[in-house]
Amino acid sequence: MTDTTTMKAVVFDRYGPPESLSLREVPIPRPAPGEIRVRVMATTVNRTDTATLRAHPFFARLMTGLLRPKMQTLGMDFSGVVDDLGDGVVAFQPGDRVFGLLPEKFGAHAEYFCMPANGAVASIPGDLPFNEAVVGEGAWYASATVGLLSEGQACLIYGASGAIGTAAVQLAKAQGVTVTAVVGTRHLDLAKRLGADRIINYEEEDFTAIGETFDLVFDAVGKTSWFACHRLLNKNGMFAATDLGPFWSNILLSMWFGIFGSRRVRVPYPEDAPGFVRHLADLMAEGRFRGVFDRSYPLEDIVEAFRYVETGQKTGIVVIDVQ
Repeated sequence: MTDTTTMKAVVFDRYGPPESLSLREVPIPRPAPGEIRVRVMATTVNRTDTATLRAHPFFARLMTGLLRPKMQTLGMDFSGVVDDLGDGVVAFQPGDRVFGLLPEKFGAHAEYFCMPANGAVASIPGDLPFNEAVVGEGAWYASATVGLLSEGQACLIYGASGAIGTAAVQLAKAQGVTVTAVVGTRHLDLAKRLGADRIINYEEEDFTAIGETFDLVFDAVGKTSWFACHRLLNKNGMFAATDLGPFWSNILLSMWFGIFGSRRVRVPYPEDAPGFVRHLADLMAEGRFRGVFDRSYPLEDIVEAFRYVETGQKTGIVVIDVQ
């Protein structure tokens, strides 16, 4: 158990650009009954973090705080070491190497945080390094979509090079789904390594005109639309996206089709984070899932990390080395 009383944490008091973040000394939290305290070794900056910082879309403020953010520190992904236990915790011991998600309260952009021992946390498989175990956020969002598929079905993943897209390819293949990945020239080899059955270079070919249909077309980067992709869908096929779409079209279309009992357009939201993290740990242990990493930053340079993620050009995951 640590002797210090304060820690470094990246704090924000207002919504805005990356410059709204500041590195401060704050009290180290103490675990309540049923909680564990984690000493954070690595975390990430992802699209969820950048959107929450800017309160995008605006209605998200209903959950995160109307005028000012309710939370003090961002960061959904984490890997680290169990540092202390609250009363009644038996599932973990101090020194355990763990990874997981903080989907509700965030807080991993700090040296320590506390969370329920029965939350979205699992042991890191084998001797996987901490900076390769922060893989949850993109995979969790991907699971909400590819989890709609069954073995033997076929999907097309547009933007199969980001954190969500690279996870979607692997999760779909783990379910026995045939995957067509749409990426740019520099990511062709990556899509092949991830196991995609077919790869389309959108810089050289119009993927919407390939003359094939799929059970699912998944826009993993929020850069296309149902209007562009609907001819790729078979009779019962679905279009799903991680974004609201142009003029909120994905939300509006999902409501419109829903009126007629159809699921042709979906904006799925993931559920059961604890169960998913445990499932992901199993896939990692079996060698069926691995993170794809772009670059890393020290905690002190987290503003630069946010700026980079906001360019929309990252490949896979951007890691923050905390310790």
